[in-house]
Amino acid sequence: MLGEIKGLNEECGIFGVWGHPESAQLTYYGLHALQHRGQEGAGIVTSDGEQMKVAKGHGLINDVFSQDRLDELDGSASIGHVRYATAGDGSYENIQPLMFRSQTGGLALAHNGNLVNAQALKGQLEAQGSILQTTSDTEVVAHLIKRAGHVPVDEAICQALSMIKGAYAFLMMTEDKLFVANDPRGLRPLSIGYLGDSWVVSSETCAFDIIGATYEREVKPGELVVIDKNGLESKRFAAPIQRTLCSMEHVYFSRPDSNLDGKNVHASRKRMGKALADEAPVEADVVTGVPDSSISAAIGYAEAAGLPYELGLIKNRYVGRTFIQPSQELREQGVKMKLSAVRGIVEGKRVVMVDDSIVRGTTSRRIVKMLKEAGALEVHVRIASPPIENPCYYGIDTSTSGELIAANSSVEEIEKQIGADSLSYLSVDGLNQSIYEGNESLEHGGCMACFTGNYPTEIYPNTVLPYEKA
Repeated sequence: MLGEIKGLNEECGIFGVWGHPESAQLTYYGLHALQHRGQEGAGIVTSDGEQMKVAKGHGLINDVFSQDRLDELDGSASIGHVRYATAGDGSYENIQPLMFRSQTGGLALAHNGNLVNAQALKGQLEAQGSILQTTSDTEVVAHLIKRAGHVPVDEAICQALSMIKGAYAFLMMTEDKLFVANDPRGLRPLSIGYLGDSWVVSSETCAFDIIGATYEREVKPGELVVIDKNGLESKRFAAPIQRTLCSMEHVYFSRPDSNLDGKNVHASRKRMGKALADEAPVEADVVTGVPDSSISAAIGYAEAAGLPYELGLIKNRYVGRTFIQPSQELREQGVKMKLSAVRGIVEGKRVVMVDDSIVRGTTSRRIVKMLKEAGALEVHVRIASPPIENPCYYGIDTSTSGELIAANSSVEEIEKQIGADSLSYLSVDGLNQSIYEGNESLEHGGCMACFTGNYPTEIYPNTVLPYEKA
């Protein structure tokens, strides 16, 4: 499970509101719904049309924002962000939204994703006199926008977005406009909804349900949406490209009550479980899933296999996802605290344990051991995704294959390392069909680079800034 990843970076959640007198409060609720996407820091920026205010801090939404602090964030427009940090990268300056002020006005940015050419752009910007205040790749975009010169803000944003490469879903805000952008391949999810006469934007549609908003549509790949007092205007900063939404959004990251490109996440995960049961049957007595992201796949596996689904593992609801913890020591302690085996369910049984993925193998080994210590006769591990053999450069910071157990061990070797009686993964074709079957807009599938090594963009290209050509 992704709780094992070391040094994950920037799989975050963003939420925005335009045209509502309680925009900060709505953004607070929206970020609550996206809390699973980041627990290390949160922030909100508001605008009353003339002035922008920012509040942010380390921790959960409840830790960062009291009612008094929210009351100070007046204005009918706002953007918010939840994030987690890598070790050594959790400074206050990196908590988003990032806020910049200049003689021509303010600019706030919130970003989900990762820019693969950020380091090259930073080097070029610094060589030309820019002074970067954070280690976040998001700051690069602000500098690119500012260096576009005296052009309308939407034009400057389009120019900046045309220079960056990678995965990004952006919310940007000035005193009088809200800008929404998705990268040319739509690697990260981003949707628009409405609440009365107000517009709302969210990484996941589940946040719309929390505030009573109605889903309108997803932000298209390569699209810049401009929202102001005149309504919503759509612009294009990049030519249309076949969408390659990150498959791990369906496998793990998104909440099961969210919809991605018209597909419900819970339904997709159930289909993964059913396909896994067809591909890797085993004689067993019960099926259980690792809470929370694997429950849907486990239910699907049990239905297809004709076996009872049972709560063989219970999660402590007051402990967050272990992958979000900023150090390995805290992650390991988190695994011990977050799960318990239900002895009355697994004792004397042959158990199928369904999980969403295996990254380093540490957590899987502990869970298998936990089930056997609770009396399970056999533990057969079934993974509802293919082996993760390749680094991700688009927001899941597994930047080297050395930390990926599947890149260095065979399935048989992993089976022995985690102590399972058997181990099987879902095939790439099985995953692709489970997620995208019947969805014409994604008929060629999403990004599966971590499974296949086929990256939808160039990696670390030698990008040249347009103004250097003059």
